[in-house]
Amino acid sequence: NKIIDSKVKVLEEDKQHWCFVAMVETLNNRLNDEHIVFDKLGLVVIDEAHYNSFRKLFKHFENQVLLGVTATPLSSNIKLPLKDNYQELLVGESISTLVDDGFLARAKTYSYDVNLKSLKVGINGDYTVSSSERLYGNYFMQEKLLYAYEEKAKGTKTLIFNNGIHTSLQVAQLFEEEGYEIRHLDNTHSEKERHEILAWFHEKPDAILTSVSILTTGFDAPSVETIILNRATKSLTLYHQMIGRGSRTFKNKKEFTVIDLGNNARRFGLWDAHVNWPDIFRSPNAYLEGLYTDDEIEETFVYTMPQNLRVLFKLDDHPDFNMKDAYIEATRKGKRPKAAIDASLEHHVKILAAVSEDEFHAIELSDHLEGDIEQRIRDYTKCISKTTDNYRQWLMDEYQRKMKQLIRLAFED
Repeated sequence: NKIIDSKVKVLEEDKQHWCFVAMVETLNNRLNDEHIVFDKLGLVVIDEAHYNSFRKLFKHFENQVLLGVTATPLSSNIKLPLKDNYQELLVGESISTLVDDGFLARAKTYSYDVNLKSLKVGINGDYTVSSSERLYGNYFMQEKLLYAYEEKAKGTKTLIFNNGIHTSLQVAQLFEEEGYEIRHLDNTHSEKERHEILAWFHEKPDAILTSVSILTTGFDAPSVETIILNRATKSLTLYHQMIGRGSRTFKNKKEFTVIDLGNNARRFGLWDAHVNWPDIFRSPNAYLEGLYTDDEIEETFVYTMPQNLRVLFKLDDHPDFNMKDAYIEATRKGKRPKAAIDASLEHHVKILAAVSEDEFHAIELSDHLEGDIEQRIRDYTKCISKTTDNYRQWLMDEYQRKMKQLIRLAFED
C-alpha cells in the first residue's frame, strides 16, 4: 500500500503497489501536475461520496470503475445529484436492522419544540451560521438546553453539536457556571489542544464536549451516551452524522440518548426510521420538496409547561386554561372572538400576581410564560382560521403589551 500525502511528489517507477490512499486535494494536485499517472489502476473507492469535492477527480479516472461509499446517498449540493456520476445505487442493511442485530446502539430520542422562524437559509440550502447564532445564543434557548440536559442526560457522557463557534463557547460558559465539567472544541484549536481535549473526553465518564461540525466525521468515541443537537439542519446527511457519533456499541452500552433542539426528528423522522434511498437517489429534489416546512412542523407543536415552571407558578392552585374552550364559550355568548384572548390574559395575570412580590417581579416572571402564550396564540388563530405569521406575531406582541398593563393594574389595587 502507498499513502500519497504532501511529501509524495512522484511515484517511483520500479515499485509496485496494490493500493493507494490519498486525500482529495493532494491527489488532485498531483494528477493536474501530471506527476502521478494511474494507468494500471482498476478500481477507485471514494469514501463519503455524498461530498462534491470528489467530482474534480472523476475526469482522471474515466477508464476505471468508480465505487462511492456513503451512509447517506444524498448529494451535499442539490444541483449536483449523485445519479449524474454514479449509474447504480447498492443499498446495504438499514439502521434499524443493524440496531436489531446488535451492531449499533438504539437511539432514544427526546424532542423539544423550537420556533425556527428567525432562521435564514443560505446558498448551500442549510440554515446560516449567523441566524443560528442569534437564535441559539439567546437566554431562552440556553435555558432550554440546560433544562433538557438536566432532565434527560445529567451525569452522562455528552456530545453537543452547535451551528456556530460563538454558540458553542456560550454553551461551555453556561454549563461551567452551573458546575459541570465541559470543554469546547472547534477547528481553531491546534492539533495538540485537540488531542488533549479528546483524551479528557474519552477518560472522564460524565464529560461534556461542545463543538461545531468538527466531530461529525473522523471521530470515534463509543462511550458517548448522549448526543444533543443544539441546532437545526436541513441536511439529512448531517443529521445522520451527528446522531451516528453516539451509535457505537460499547461494553454494556445498548442504547444512547438523543436530545433534539432543532425540530430535526420532525423534519427527517427518527434516526433509525426507514429511508427509501433508491427513490432519493433517483429523485433527490422530490424528496427534499416533500419534507415538512418549519411552518408545518410548528403547526404540530403542543406546548407542555416544564415541571419546574409549574411549581414556580403554583399551577396546581389554579384551574387549567383551554383556548379552544374559551373561544367556544365566547362565541356561544355572542361575544367577539377576542374575548377568548382577554380570558387568557386574565388567567395569566392572576397566576403572576399570586406568586410575585411586586409588579416588577411579575413582569420578570412573565418571560417564562412565552411558550405557554405562543401555544395559546397558535390555538386561537386556528379557531379563527387566520394563521399567517404576521398576524400571529402581532397577536403575540399585543398579548405581551396588554399583559404588562394588566400586571401594573393588578398591583395598584
